[in-house]
Amino acid sequence: MTRTLVAGVGNIFLGDDAFGVEVARRLATVSLPEGVTVADFGIRGIHLAYELLEGYDRLILVDALSRGEAPGTVYVVEPDAVAPGGPADAHSMDPLAVFAHLAAIGGDPVPTLIVGCEPLTLDEEIGLSEPVRLAVDKAVVVVLELLGEPVVETPSQVPAPAG
Repeated sequence: MTRTLVAGVGNIFLGDDAFGVEVARRLATVSLPEGVTVADFGIRGIHLAYELLEGYDRLILVDALSRGEAPGTVYVVEPDAVAPGGPADAHSMDPLAVFAHLAAIGGDPVPTLIVGCEPLTLDEEIGLSEPVRLAVDKAVVVVLELLGEPVVETPSQVPAPAG
């Protein structure tokens, strides 16, 4: 059985940076294949590196990812296509920094894809902008497709979390 970690990442206090966290919350409400773990890692990059030591065969990161397109655009990219964000720290979610820490603690690389969404704003505020909020459903469908799941629910049928 293949073990897959779907990791929602981002800072809920920086507007659209919470995209990955919201997608993880939404995915936690749907039926997923055996061997798939969904988790909200927030800004805890070091925690993610240690979690990857648990023997996952692949990783799907979900995060806000600026690539110069219209806000709300959803991407699927490989981590080496993402420019490093600077020096690593305990809260860094730069995928390359997480993988460097994983190697430093004795872990092996894990095949990884990033499901990213173009943010509108990363200002200090709670809540997603309208285009990014609307992209959450699309990202849920993209992740399910990457997991090899037939998508039988339309995005509007995927329940939003309470609260």
